[in-house]
Amino acid sequence: MTITAQPATNFSFHVLSQAPNTRARCGKITTDHGEISTPVFMPVGTQGTVKTLSPQELEEVGSQIILGNTYHLYLRPGEALMQRAGGLHKFANWPKPILTDSGGYQVFSLAALRKIHENGVKFQSHIDGSYHEFSPESVIRTQRILGSDIMMVLDECPPYPSERSYVEKSTQLTSRWAERCFQAWQNSAPLYGHSQALFAIVQGSTFPDLRRLSCEQLLAFDFPGYAIGGLAVGEPKSAMFEMIQVCNELLPENKPRYLMGVGKPEDLVEAVSLGVDMFDCVIPTRNGRKGQVFTANGAMNLTNLIFREDFRPIEEDCDCYACRTFTRAYLRHLFHAEEILALRLGSLHNLHFYHKLMEGMRGAIAAGNFVEWKKGFYAKYQIKPGESLTVDGSSTTPKEEG
Repeated sequence: MTITAQPATNFSFHVLSQAPNTRARCGKITTDHGEISTPVFMPVGTQGTVKTLSPQELEEVGSQIILGNTYHLYLRPGEALMQRAGGLHKFANWPKPILTDSGGYQVFSLAALRKIHENGVKFQSHIDGSYHEFSPESVIRTQRILGSDIMMVLDECPPYPSERSYVEKSTQLTSRWAERCFQAWQNSAPLYGHSQALFAIVQGSTFPDLRRLSCEQLLAFDFPGYAIGGLAVGEPKSAMFEMIQVCNELLPENKPRYLMGVGKPEDLVEAVSLGVDMFDCVIPTRNGRKGQVFTANGAMNLTNLIFREDFRPIEEDCDCYACRTFTRAYLRHLFHAEEILALRLGSLHNLHFYHKLMEGMRGAIAAGNFVEWKKGFYAKYQIKPGESLTVDGSSTTPKEEG
């Protein structure tokens, strides 16, 4: 039985173009805080800020939508203050759309500090050790208080690898939680005069049949959008892409598809070709703060000695503020001197690169030459699909604290 979703006033998604010989598509998401052209990359603002960057800089660099995290904002500054502030848009002075994660991944990452049960999750704060509980209903309440344009259901993200028996139980639990989130969304109202959509999250680890089961169970509720979760947690890249393909064969064409926590530029290109519309990851900002910057020819680490007397910009044809204004030698100096400006400029350039990458894909899809564009990207970019680059041994797809 299909249950019709609560109308999400002014939230809609329309596919504008479909690339020949691929699932890549470009579209438009409409929210009360503005339109979003897809495929889109969403900078991570875990605690109400994208680290080191101002809202003005985020707009100037091309950000259409940013993320906030329910777990972190629930703990600090807390629901009461957030409601008095009038929600996250006003509190952070961000005029465009916001998506909030439910906190499910953060709870997953705090395995030693949480206990999962049918009603939700009991966990200890990483800040002061105090005890708290998240339930499907409570995370909807918190996200109503945050006032995000797109809310996420509470889910459990199984670690990789996990036994099939565990993943099966976890997937069923996520589906039950999604139903309760859906009902809580239907039975509550926005607080600040703008509508809020709710996205479901498909789980199932790397088991294709469990991914299909999760999709089928969630599709019964006709959510405004669907996310693919539980990937980029240590599984091989080939398995990640296989699971994306499995999910997108079932997820509806007329709803946005959001791949959570991914990833590197080459991951985005591959996932777009599989039909993904939305992405988020801390890689451009976190790695930028460590000196790794992305270019059309691949990634480079500006802290390396080779850049000590390199007076070229990070990228010759890049029009971001960092490239228009400074040299690789100066940026290397800033990183070695541990100057805060280095962190800002690395983050700024990387977000500009990511947004331009998505813009390039949108243009290629609309022009009908995405397959050729993709070949050109990999011919120039110094990495093959499925490979990955790291900086300072960090995870290739870290998901929080952007």
